[in-house]
Amino acid sequence: MYDPALFEPLLQEQKAGAEHIRPSKTYWQDAWHRLKRDKLALLGLVVIVLVLVLAVFGPMFSPYEYDAQDFMISNEPPNFSHWFGTDMFGRDLFVRVLYGARISLAVGFLASFINLFIGVIYGGISGFAGGRIDNIMMRIVDVIYSVPMMIYVILLMVVVGPGLKSIFITLGVSYWAPMARIVRAEVMRLKNEEFVLAAKVTGASPMRILFRHIIPNAMGAILVTLTFSIPGAIFTEAFLSFVGLGVSAPMASWGMLSSDAVGSLAIYPWQLFFPAGAISITILAFNFLGDGLRDALDPRLRK
Repeated sequence: MYDPALFEPLLQEQKAGAEHIRPSKTYWQDAWHRLKRDKLALLGLVVIVLVLVLAVFGPMFSPYEYDAQDFMISNEPPNFSHWFGTDMFGRDLFVRVLYGARISLAVGFLASFINLFIGVIYGGISGFAGGRIDNIMMRIVDVIYSVPMMIYVILLMVVVGPGLKSIFITLGVSYWAPMARIVRAEVMRLKNEEFVLAAKVTGASPMRILFRHIIPNAMGAILVTLTFSIPGAIFTEAFLSFVGLGVSAPMASWGMLSSDAVGSLAIYPWQLFFPAGAISITILAFNFLGDGLRDALDPRLRK
């Protein structure tokens, strides 16, 4: 039988002291908390920041110019004076790799800006409008996406000529198409949610609903796609420069440095090792960060 004498009710002060309330977190705070627990993603972020800092400030502290030639020290192996050795013209390879990072990263971040600006706007409007407008806009994307990037480059070589400008125009023409598809899919998934219907009831305009309510809720997928597009653009620039369709001498990019070193690989392997290693490490770091962001921004993993 229940005996009331065996039980003593807690006072209100005791109840308040016994409660352990977990502080609430916003979506982005929770995503950052989960990203910090991913060691590989943090490693990728640290490597990316380090490469950016070295690319921007590294050449300022070097006594060598990236285009200064000295045939007396050509093809030197790595030493205390030239950390990465020298190339066939006696140019310091360490400074040239740092300058190459500027060009390769500039191409990567330009591609991300194009993705964010054109892809998000185009895909958002297509998905939100729906119907015939969506069908026409997506067929245009299909046409752009179906043409290989090399065809764009070759055509631009005829009109503009080889160089960095052709790479920028090529990325501007075609690189936003995958982002537009992803944004369209996210917008079509979100546009019938309750918060969108509530915004319509309050009299919000279609553009306000799209860019103030729908796009911010799709930022998880957008950021992940953005992170994965940067290494793709870096590799594209490296490939185009490697086959001679990128930057021209005396400018340096990682792809061009690798192309120059291939002919002497058996004799001077370090000339290829350092630019190729820079490409591999940077792309790997962005992929680690992209994987971490994909897991951190997935709302299904929130506790």
